Amino acid sequence: MPSAIVRLPDRQVDALKDAYRRAAWAKRAQTIAIVVVALALVALSAVQAEVDPKIFFTKIGGFFSYFDRLATLDSGQRVWTDPAEWFWSFKRNLRLIAETILMAYVGTLTGGVVAFALNFVASPNLTGNPVIVWTARRFLEFCRTVPDIVFALIFVVAFGLGPLAGVLALAIHSAGALGKQFFETTENIDMKPVEGLRSVGASYVQTVRFAAVPQVIASFTTFALLRFEINVRSATVLGFVGAGGIGQDLMEAIRKFYYSDVSAMLVLIIAVVMTIDISTQYLRRALIGEERR
Repeated sequence: MPSAIVRLPDRQVDALKDAYRRAAWAKRAQTIAIVVVALALVALSAVQAEVDPKIFFTKIGGFFSYFDRLATLDSGQRVWTDPAEWFWSFKRNLRLIAETILMAYVGTLTGGVVAFALNFVASPNLTGNPVIVWTARRFLEFCRTVPDIVFALIFVVAFGLGPLAGVLALAIHSAGALGKQFFETTENIDMKPVEGLRSVGASYVQTVRFAAVPQVIASFTTFALLRFEINVRSATVLGFVGAGGIGQDLMEAIRKFYYSDVSAMLVLIIAVVMTIDISTQYLRRALIGEERR
């Protein structure tokens, strides 16, 4: 069956074109205004922070020259030409990295246990008392708001140099960070099993154990694995303030300008962190896949 194409009058076509151009220009004007405001805020922030672009471009060469020194042995040769000299303290560094990983593991485990216990209290769908919910959430908020390095400084003063200060700092910060992720997950669980157990007279602990925990345990494990990755890196930084691990020796090497030792420790740290990241990534994917099935 033949069909005809309807052609609008020229005046209607011109009106539609004008409306389209106005709408397109309004969209472009909005984008330009957002970009101008963003650039103005960046410039204002730079002025307030006393950022001097001239200093940046003048000193940028020192940044690259530092990496050149990291790749040079005391003899003047490149570090990869003499691996034995480069990694002369390999055994000690390996022991310190193992200490750093253990700090992260114990800190994550301790913080995870605290977060696991408090997250159910901080979830209003399981805890009916708003005062208890508010108190639990504020406590977790305090734990994650104060930087872990501040906690480490406090514990170094209290307990002295060593990994104990680092473990306690990581545990407190992990409890706050994991607690928030945990109770946000618990808030979104299916309430039908909870209501079913409550209707037959189950206690609070029984309701949590048999109705809430099975729904969230896989997600909690993936969050804990992610926090462990973060804590391995954080434990290295905590060593800068004397909280144990390889960070303490790394800071000493930086202060004494032992460039090749700094690069050797950095290579080991990067290799270990990459290995942990890849391993935990596979574990998280496996757990997420199991949860979906």
